Amino acid sequence: MSLLFEGLKRNYNDAPDRVSFRSKQNIDYSFLIHYSAGFGQYYLQLEDDILSAKNFLTSIKKHIEEQNQKSSSWAMLEFSALGYIGKLYKSTDTPLLARFLFLFYQEMPCDWLMTHFREVMTQRETILFKPSLFQHMGTFSSFQGTFNKLKDKDFEESLYSNPPAEVYTDMSAYKNHLPLNAWEPGERFFWGRSPEKGNHMTVVFVRPAVVTGVLVETGSGGKDLLDSGQVEIGLDVVTTEKGKTCKEFRSLGAFKNGRFEMLDVDKKFSSASSCVRILVTAGQKDWIIIQKIRITTRQSTSPPPL
Repeated sequence: MSLLFEGLKRNYNDAPDRVSFRSKQNIDYSFLIHYSAGFGQYYLQLEDDILSAKNFLTSIKKHIEEQNQKSSSWAMLEFSALGYIGKLYKSTDTPLLARFLFLFYQEMPCDWLMTHFREVMTQRETILFKPSLFQHMGTFSSFQGTFNKLKDKDFEESLYSNPPAEVYTDMSAYKNHLPLNAWEPGERFFWGRSPEKGNHMTVVFVRPAVVTGVLVETGSGGKDLLDSGQVEIGLDVVTTEKGKTCKEFRSLGAFKNGRFEMLDVDKKFSSASSCVRILVTAGQKDWIIIQKIRITTRQSTSPPPL
């Protein structure tokens, strides 16, 4: 085996020890993938120094089912943007992947090879799901013990758990950057023209629930932040000409630097709520981006009304 790592090509003018390291890594992965080929329906590539999001298996299963319902075939699904972490393959393809890594082991790093494998398998576009399900936690690389600070900026340890809801706003949305974008998972967001005092975005739950946590993030790259606003929870849904809202609202607190986060909301408001509202408390010239609204809830323990 040691002969495999002697006299290797230096395709990218890397130092010989780096070329040997990445080449051996390809061989190691090749053997691992080949050995694992018959153990299940899918193969998920991970490392030993990662943090996984809560309920990541449930999320992966859901994404696989959704992808399999589409007309186009796939070869690799990505649940992290980092290197060779969180890459999922069909077990029927893993013998080919193992041979591919073995055949081209000295040509390039494994994460580059996997991209070529995907393209060879006729999947032209990357299928990357966000938020990421895995985060790299190690601080030292296995190559010469060098410092490694790679982090996945799209990782969310607590996965999306928003309850079913409808979203309403009286702010003017830009193109297809609609209110629901801020509520649903993924990269999309709400983008609205200059908000005025009293403008709102109101989330109306399909079923009342006890709110335990609220996170709202606005802006992008320090721009289009909500400068002045507060978050409120509401009771008793009513229908108006402009949509649904709640009769009564209670303030949770104000935004700070375009962000609002509150945990243990149920310690202050223990009864079930029907709405969460973002209220603009002062107008601004800048437009507003609401990147995401994330809510955690629990079912009310109070007896239902007679």
